[in-house]
Amino acid sequence: MKVIVVGAGVLGTAVARALAVAGAEVLLLDRRGPGTGTTSTTFAWTNANRKLDPAYHRLNVAGMTEHADLARRLPGAPSYFPSGALHWANSASAPWLADNVDRLLALGYPVRWIGRDEATPITGALRIPANAVSFAHFPGEGYVLPDRLLGNLLADAGRHGATCAIGEVAAVDDGPGGVSVTLAGGEVHRADRVVLATGRWSERLAAGAGIDLPMLAGIERGSPAVGLLGYVRAPGIDLRCVVHSPTLNLRPAAGGHTVVQALDLNAAVDPADPPAPDGPLARTIARRLSALLPEPAPTPEIDLRVGFRSLPADGHTIAGFGSPRVYCLVSHSGITLGPLLGRLAAAEVVTGRGQELLDPFRPTRFAGRRRADFEVTQQATRLGEQ
Repeated sequence: MKVIVVGAGVLGTAVARALAVAGAEVLLLDRRGPGTGTTSTTFAWTNANRKLDPAYHRLNVAGMTEHADLARRLPGAPSYFPSGALHWANSASAPWLADNVDRLLALGYPVRWIGRDEATPITGALRIPANAVSFAHFPGEGYVLPDRLLGNLLADAGRHGATCAIGEVAAVDDGPGGVSVTLAGGEVHRADRVVLATGRWSERLAAGAGIDLPMLAGIERGSPAVGLLGYVRAPGIDLRCVVHSPTLNLRPAAGGHTVVQALDLNAAVDPADPPAPDGPLARTIARRLSALLPEPAPTPEIDLRVGFRSLPADGHTIAGFGSPRVYCLVSHSGITLGPLLGRLAAAEVVTGRGQELLDPFRPTRFAGRRRADFEVTQQATRLGEQ
């Protein structure tokens, strides 16, 4: 079986690898190169912390387990770190945290309340502010180094015979003569199946093949699809887990660096006029980070990067055949779900047998529904919904 996978982010690369491992002939196409889309701008926290739909929660829990399983089999430098996560609250956010912990405990999700004395060594060298009143530890969560994971997946896909090429896909056609992909330069590739894993660009390509994949595509100021990440160059921080505080989220990165995120600032980000490295948003993030560093600490040096989330209109993963030979794979939780979706989607493509975990997320659920029916993703992105 020959399969063309369009999109070399974490989802496309994971499914390309799984298809190659299953024996398929795989061509992986991306218009700019692997990992240049959403995968390059993700907080990369593996979790099922705020997935309110029961089926989506189960899928993300399975995604966390899949990461641990894959880490034992995938060659290359470690890319998945089950570090746990710590969330602390002040008096304003404590009720929200308590409600979330109660909900997760009822679901059997690993979480426990801890005291300040235990929270401090869990974080590493962060200075927990005096106004922190409650602390929840999520031992099953963790994080991924996206570039490293992508590199490992690509290398293993190549070892199993997959080919990766740069090419901008202009059209996908699933017609009586079979399925084909036409590149912007006119070159046509034919295959037995095509997998669309093109993130926020999926709606346009799918429409050309007669498939309705409603996405939240706006990338203007205030859109919940727009996010901002800070990559801390200095100082080095002894950060030992993912941390969520009322003002800043933090996760470890390679080489002793740190990635930071302030969700409340996203609404001020204008992709047409990206925030300057010495502008007000940068200064706000640096000030918030400084408040968490041991004294004395130098002024943080932070590179800002604007990202665009892949948001299906109802906020949930899309996985399944949109037409007889075109499989659609889109997720807002790409890092948590990438390895799992890659394996399950590959199994469906190769065998034709459905995987039960994916049944609630078929693209057919959008048939006959108006875009206005989907209001969940019109709201600002909140903790756990990144």
